[in-house]
Amino acid sequence: MVRSECVNVYIVIPTYNEAGNIERIVAQILGLHPEFHIIVVDDNSPDGTGVVAEALSRKDPRVHFIHRPRKAGLGTAYVDGFKLALAKGADLIFEMDADFSHDPRYLKDFLEASEKADLVIGSRYIDGVRVEGWKFRRLLLSKLANMYVSYIMVRPVWDFTAGFRCYRREVLEGIDLDGIRSDGYAFQIEMTYLAFKHGYTVIEIPILFKEREYGTSKISRRVVWEALWLTLKCHAPILEIIRHLSYLFR
Repeated sequence: MVRSECVNVYIVIPTYNEAGNIERIVAQILGLHPEFHIIVVDDNSPDGTGVVAEALSRKDPRVHFIHRPRKAGLGTAYVDGFKLALAKGADLIFEMDADFSHDPRYLKDFLEASEKADLVIGSRYIDGVRVEGWKFRRLLLSKLANMYVSYIMVRPVWDFTAGFRCYRREVLEGIDLDGIRSDGYAFQIEMTYLAFKHGYTVIEIPILFKEREYGTSKISRRVVWEALWLTLKCHAPILEIIRHLSYLFR
């Protein structure tokens, strides 16, 4: 594999109402890694996030901006960002949040890990629990959901729903990005499943996940249920068993 210091790195950051965060997160990333490029994908945020991001892109050639006319979902935002990164010749493509729940200081750890893996996941649950600022109920739901997915998929991953990741371009080229329809947590599960399915190497590295400093969470109950249902769809034999059992209890 190509050593990390020789590669072209792009970070895809989807945004919706992140005007209070986007300029700060971009500055912090580029302060640590001046050679990186950042793609901001904004879904026409009412708070003016797109205006801020577009202004940044005009001032700095390392910042790229995708404006989408309406809120179209996290999954498609990542796909649009991935496609632009690939078109610009990216070797490594990150995904991360704008709200500082993903600390840019971990980017160097991802770079090191990417030398021996095709997909690197920043895990909240490997070798313990590393989450700060969540209520116990939310933490329990997240942990149990990931245990459920890992059990169904029969894959050695502790954090299927993690949104802090690094893909080698070969992974995104090998996956049919236009065929992905899932969103939120389900998008992360589907991408992990497809990486395994295509024979790519997947590893986790530990990170500390912090609850967002500003704004509100965009994860809804619908997104959680979509993630759980997608897991069953990816594993057809188990889905068939559940369908048959449902007939017995009608």
